[in-house]
Amino acid sequence: MGNDSTVTEFILLGFPDVLSIQVTLFCTFFVFYVLTLIGNVLIIVVTSAGTELRTPMYFFLSNLSFLEILYTSVTIPKMLLNFLLKNSSISFNACLAQMYFFIALGSIECTLLAVMAFDRYVAICNPLHYITVMDTSTCVLLVCSSWISGFLNSMVHTVCIFHLTFCSSNSINQFFCDIPPLLKLACGSTLLNEIVLFVVGGAYGLGSFLLTLISYIHIISTILKIKSKEGQRKAFSTCASHLIVVTLFFLTSFSAYLKPTSKNLLEEEKLVPVFYAVITPTLNPIIYTLRNKEFKRAFMKNVGLRYLRF
Repeated sequence: MGNDSTVTEFILLGFPDVLSIQVTLFCTFFVFYVLTLIGNVLIIVVTSAGTELRTPMYFFLSNLSFLEILYTSVTIPKMLLNFLLKNSSISFNACLAQMYFFIALGSIECTLLAVMAFDRYVAICNPLHYITVMDTSTCVLLVCSSWISGFLNSMVHTVCIFHLTFCSSNSINQFFCDIPPLLKLACGSTLLNEIVLFVVGGAYGLGSFLLTLISYIHIISTILKIKSKEGQRKAFSTCASHLIVVTLFFLTSFSAYLKPTSKNLLEEEKLVPVFYAVITPTLNPIIYTLRNKEFKRAFMKNVGLRYLRF
């Protein structure tokens, strides 16, 4: 093995090994996963079915939905399989692969959320230039840049983890392979890894967050200048859903990664990844579509009525 490690596989401890709890957790996570797939596939189908939603906002939203499907599929199926087979082992290479794709897809989501905030900024603050600024080529370029930068960011962290030595415990106190729990198992110094995590990962995550924050500062400032209360309400309704998603994602992600690594993992810390890896991807389709009249109309016209006819 390339990193001279004596550990060939890891054990994902995850959650308490009590039968009643395991059954409850399996059913719960299975339901969350199915809802995530249904909700995000529905968004992709509806945004692609008709011409009503062929706008930059829904182009980015469909990309986010596709991303969420991949994001949850990296961790949840393996976790469900562990519940069924009572075998929570994962090979060293499979663990690194899972971590690589999880970090990559999470990084892409950071950037994509910032891109979506920029889209709302142009739409609300510079509406007359919206069509020219957010044209098709610009939208495709922004999405491609998000994916490429996300995979490159994850590559840096994965290479650093690969060169660590794991020679004692192989029990990961989490339900999937991630940077913080793996650093806790390393035998040697993890100082370089922590520096890379804070500098590279922090710059990537905080950079996306700051771009999002700046966009919303301008958005809110512009909305407050609108004299009509109805005008303010309509303007805010176009970005309220995205603001909720951004808040949920960045708060839970930062609490997991941007803090010093401790050898002891508190039980409540194990719950944090559940929010950004399981719950948030399930809530996103609900948040984006529940109060979206435009999406509901497109659904009924292009999807709902077709099935009602049969």
